[in-house]
Amino acid sequence: MIAEQRATRSPGSSFSRRSVLGGIGAGTFLAGMPAIALAQPMGTSFPGLTKIINEYVASKKVAGMLAMIGFGQAAPQVIAAGSLRLGGDKLVDSNTLWRMYSQTKPVTGMATMMLIEDGLISLDQPLSDFFPEFANMQVLVDPEGALDQVEPARTPITIRHLQTHTAGLGYTIISKGPIQKAYLAAGLTPGRISRSPIPGLDVGAPTPDIMTFVKRLAEMPLVYQPGTQWSYSLSHDVLSAVIEKVSGKPLDQFLQERMFGPLGMTSIFYNVPAERAFDLADNYAPFAGSLIPVDPGATSIFLDRPPFAFGSTGLVGTAGDYDRFLQMLLGFGKLGDVQVMQPDTVKLGMSNLLPETANTKGTWVANHGFGAGGRSGLGTEISPAGTFGWGGAAGTSAFVDTVRGLRAGGYTQYIPSNSYPFQSDFPKYVYADLIGNAQAGSGNTSP
Repeated sequence: MIAEQRATRSPGSSFSRRSVLGGIGAGTFLAGMPAIALAQPMGTSFPGLTKIINEYVASKKVAGMLAMIGFGQAAPQVIAAGSLRLGGDKLVDSNTLWRMYSQTKPVTGMATMMLIEDGLISLDQPLSDFFPEFANMQVLVDPEGALDQVEPARTPITIRHLQTHTAGLGYTIISKGPIQKAYLAAGLTPGRISRSPIPGLDVGAPTPDIMTFVKRLAEMPLVYQPGTQWSYSLSHDVLSAVIEKVSGKPLDQFLQERMFGPLGMTSIFYNVPAERAFDLADNYAPFAGSLIPVDPGATSIFLDRPPFAFGSTGLVGTAGDYDRFLQMLLGFGKLGDVQVMQPDTVKLGMSNLLPETANTKGTWVANHGFGAGGRSGLGTEISPAGTFGWGGAAGTSAFVDTVRGLRAGGYTQYIPSNSYPFQSDFPKYVYADLIGNAQAGSGNTSP
């Protein structure tokens, strides 16, 4: 999710390597849901979710929290409570800016799908076609072992591998041992969390410009053989470089021209304008029953320009702007009269793109598929067809359900994201209320 000089990476602290969980899942709450129509009436209520949000704020687990839920192409409903900062008088609302962190990955994933649609790249094309330094990669014999104990890669890294975290690349928030230290020393840590050092976290070297980043990464051994293991990684930062190399435009410019501008996403940034600092919620670290501010909105690190537009993390935006992205996905590339992608391209990006050879056992996507930067449904009870989405390091979560015509996002700001169950359980809260509404409408009051 994030991995930078101020990111979550100390295995021994509360910021554990698994604490930056970015996934979401509806679980078995989707079982028996066919009674829910494809487009719910705007009268649909979410009493359970509303209660949970109010309880989080009332107990001061968070300063503020907001959910935005929409059906079909209709305007979204908003459930909000609390303020941008503890004790503050500015309430969270549709103008509040949230750190999206790894919710950036599906955005980058779909930008990559645009280049596939343009015919400029292909899903199974080798990365070395664009960056020759990734040819003839070496792979660690032991993912946590010595850097000189390597073997040749048996297959080249492809765009598919990058989209699905199966390229074999490492991540300082996941990797252990010598490879993690090597990544830190080389500044292979794209992402931001605070201006101030966080006790117990390794700072690492500064992140370089994007082309230096790619060159340094190519000099590192892979952690796994390409295509064999799902492992959260720097893949979407590499895709940022691919997009720039192929399109001739940095990722942020590409997104503005091809996605953000056409979709009317006017409040989503890599570099928050100074005049919008007033709208940026504070980010906190829960500790011993209190909230410790780690990135106040008024002086946020996100007010500075990053070394490059990180494809894996870094976007800050309103819930409404991200909802427009979700609405585009739900409309299979279309929002209102604006078509930014072809339906088949979006459907492919939200489908299971995992190589058949990839192992997901014991990972965040076990028993699920994975598409262009987000978890995708396999058509089973625990992995329902039509679902696609991901979450962010500061507790956010967003997904679409194309079968039931649903889009939903949950927003708050605390890190690490597993401090509370809000992120992981957000889809369950949404579906539990929908089940309750469906049962009430049919006269069925059974649990």
